[in-house]
Amino acid sequence: MRRVVVIAGLCVAVAAVIGAAAQVRTGTLSIYFVDTEGGQSTLFVGPSGESLLVDTGNPGERDLGRIAETLRTAGVTRIDHLWTTHYHGDHVGALLELAKQFPVGHFYDHGTPHAGDRIVSAQFMSAYEALTSGKRTIVKPGDKVKMAGLDITTVAAANQFIRRNLSGGGGQNASCAGVKPKDESAYPDPDNGDSAGFVLTYGDFRTIDLGDLTWNGELDLMCPTNRIGTVDLYLTSHHGLEKSGSPALVQALRPRVVVMNNGTRKGGTADAFAVLQEAAGIEDLWQLHWSYNVGLENAPARFIANIDEPATIAGVLTTPPPTPGAPPGPRAGGAPAAPGGPGGPRGGGPGRGAGGAAAAAHTPAHLIKVTALQDGTFTVTNTRNGFSKTYRPRP
Repeated sequence: MRRVVVIAGLCVAVAAVIGAAAQVRTGTLSIYFVDTEGGQSTLFVGPSGESLLVDTGNPGERDLGRIAETLRTAGVTRIDHLWTTHYHGDHVGALLELAKQFPVGHFYDHGTPHAGDRIVSAQFMSAYEALTSGKRTIVKPGDKVKMAGLDITTVAAANQFIRRNLSGGGGQNASCAGVKPKDESAYPDPDNGDSAGFVLTYGDFRTIDLGDLTWNGELDLMCPTNRIGTVDLYLTSHHGLEKSGSPALVQALRPRVVVMNNGTRKGGTADAFAVLQEAAGIEDLWQLHWSYNVGLENAPARFIANIDEPATIAGVLTTPPPTPGAPPGPRAGGAPAAPGGPGGPRGGGPGRGAGGAAAAAHTPAHLIKVTALQDGTFTVTNTRNGFSKTYRPRP
């Protein structure tokens, strides 16, 4: 009788283990692309409920509130992993205040800011180093974030790039041919090029986030060998600015879906759109904002999370560009354009555009959500209109 009880107990224990494993296998990965008006904040919630937050948007209550609301909606009460791509204000703006509201388990970043960067805030760095003491990892290419059910591999950090092949990588990158480096010597913000980026894999689903890695860094990462392989979802480098998103990167990754974390006037430039339009295999582009930089060349409206009223769009598209030196004219949302300037951590005040003008704050701010399964199926949803599209695994 005792043997029967023991065997029965073992069977129950094995069944519990199998049940737990099945729960992980049938779980989902959720990704929330938060609208930070041309900054970045992306939340990953893994199949076990573990959380990874990448960047914290701009300083001020606006982005802090949006990120906090997203965390609460996703059921996150503790940020298990907080990854900072680099130290510009549109990526670390809400970090210190957010950490007061949500405990953070561990921090990840590329280490010391680039010595030549003129817009990283020394005040922020001092506070950040105090906050992260004893629970900070300075990542190097090849390092992993240990998160249940996921493989998260660092591929770029501090202008160093992975030199071993990930699964599916290792082939010669034909897309490097004819792609020339850019002169980045005049950029005042070289910490972009030091961005810490990773490839995240959940079963057969793969995505990549390279922060604001610039064009030349992309070439160092991808040429002459594509060590990454392909991905299902690509978050545009650097908000869809022409300083990043080279054909050598985009064409080699062969993403099925692209998400662009642009603002109304920051990112989403014509050159970036041209690269995406010429890349084979892209099924859809989803945008956090309608981009006034390309006018009618935006993705179809159902794929765009935040759009101004039609009358505002028409007014902007039909208004001649301002004369150089003239006072700022109307901007999206009907408010006068404000000169961009540092706010909190330097490197772009809230919604600051590429040309320095502050972008309109949309209320409410809508996000793009992705739900991925282990078999490679994933669904993208525009929370503005509820439009969803499901992408089945590649053959």
